[in-house]
Amino acid sequence: MTLTSRIHGKYVFNRRVRVLCRFVVELIPQNARVLDVGCGDGLLAKLIMQERPDVEIQGIDVLLRNRSHIPVSLFDGGTIPHADESFDVVMFVDVLHHMPDPNILVREAARVARQSIIIKDHTRNGLFADTTLRFMDWVGNARHGVELPYNFWPRKRWLEFFGQLNLELQLWKKDLNIYPRPASWLFDRSLHFIAQLKKKDCST
Repeated sequence: MTLTSRIHGKYVFNRRVRVLCRFVVELIPQNARVLDVGCGDGLLAKLIMQERPDVEIQGIDVLLRNRSHIPVSLFDGGTIPHADESFDVVMFVDVLHHMPDPNILVREAARVARQSIIIKDHTRNGLFADTTLRFMDWVGNARHGVELPYNFWPRKRWLEFFGQLNLELQLWKKDLNIYPRPASWLFDRSLHFIAQLKKKDCST
């Protein structure tokens, strides 16, 4: 493991999951069954369930870690191996920019989810945004063997994409303050967002 990777793990990763947990727990309905797509080691899901004991989270990923905090099943990265409307919520946390075509997985999520989809990802907006995001992605994922196509979209393209789906954008939140200072001045900016999409035929 490189020095950069060790610093990322000690000072960035743990803070990141704590910050994201604080946002995500507010978006999950009571007694929800949640599918975490591309869950990695499942630490975020574990923290969410500690904060919300009423919530049950299962994970799927294209790579299985040696150790995970939640039950994780292997899948092919395209078809979610669950029945229609078998989960209340499907969430993607920094997953879709690893896909050549995010449309495939989000449509699968819309099939599997009864209520909503939660997406945490990045926007390629601002000075040196692409270079910064590529560096962040490499530091966080290369050592785990994660595919890195660096498919980062600007905010406008995300919104156009959401508009093409049979989903209603309920929330778009940026300025998540994931990184501690002074790293936040470079790596936060407006490069991150959390979105909540609800199925239009969902009354809850």
